[in-house]
Amino acid sequence: MITITMLVTTENHEHNINYRVMSPDDFYAVITLATDVHGEGYIDPQSITKWFNRGLLNNINASFVAYHNEVLVGFRLTFACDTWLIDQWCTPDLWEIPTDKVCYFKCNTVDENFRGYGIGSQLLKLSINAAKQQGALAGISHLWRESPENSAVNYFSKCGGELIKDHPDRWNELSQQGYCCPICEDDCHCTAAEMIIRF
Repeated sequence: MITITMLVTTENHEHNINYRVMSPDDFYAVITLATDVHGEGYIDPQSITKWFNRGLLNNINASFVAYHNEVLVGFRLTFACDTWLIDQWCTPDLWEIPTDKVCYFKCNTVDENFRGYGIGSQLLKLSINAAKQQGALAGISHLWRESPENSAVNYFSKCGGELIKDHPDRWNELSQQGYCCPICEDDCHCTAAEMIIRF
């Protein structure tokens, strides 16, 4: 398994961050970090298996993890083209790309102690490169508007993301089924910014 090591500096300390493709061995750590960041019920053993498999196409994996000293500090789950459902929260008429050439950036998560040092951006770059090899021409994502200081939308915009449309109550149904939003708890009314990155 190929690992890419990059150096980041946090408050005068240097840290080696190791990036590699995600594997089933990472699932427990991914679920734990996702629960800490996004709330209880966001990812469970069934969903992580399903989401991971959607990132595989033509023997290429579009999902990646980042570790520091054997501890997971970030991950990116990406669905390959034609492996995900275009639902009511998507506006394909505005994408300007054939829908079968669009991947889906499902989830980007970074430990709060390692935010602001480019880990999320590096994970996205790795996923974009893999998605391009899978045949994607663009990627869609739904970014959490209520993230602290709107950091999710800001980071995605800096990486080339363009706003397509805002979707209020994007995760409300999920919250009724057991997802506990960090802000709204079991009745989520947060807004998702549908954004696209064209490759």
